[in-house]
Amino acid sequence: MSKDLARELYRSFRSHNRKNPNNPVEAARAKIEDPLSLSSAISELVSHRDWKKGIAEGTLFTEWPNVVGADIAEHANPLTLVDGRLTIQTTSTAWATQLTLISTQLLETISHSAPGALVEEISVIGPHAPNWKKGLRTIRGAKGPRDTYN
Repeated sequence: MSKDLARELYRSFRSHNRKNPNNPVEAARAKIEDPLSLSSAISELVSHRDWKKGIAEGTLFTEWPNVVGADIAEHANPLTLVDGRLTIQTTSTAWATQLTLISTQLLETISHSAPGALVEEISVIGPHAPNWKKGLRTIRGAKGPRDTYN
């Protein structure tokens, strides 16, 4: 019999949100009687939950035009950031080639502008190419109208 995922998540949520006097952060907060400012409460939450890397990566995506400049941002958009690899999609193959050539400078710019985002490598892809696998004169196993270029 399969477990009910919703109930398991609810139990996990309930068990992690109970006050734990052994937790040093909660013990320190219990001693404080004055109200806490919103900015310090949020920074305490971010550091306690270890969200700094995720916030830095999100800032990289939202502040992309400020990080790389208006010209590059107009023709290139960040798609994913997984395991230190930032994937950027461009509007043309010419822009993909140019960004590949300046990828080391782009890495330096990103590291200075978004210091918490862990970007170690940049992968640049061009625009989506048309699919030649459908049509009236399609042959299975062939590449399509460009199969004479081999």
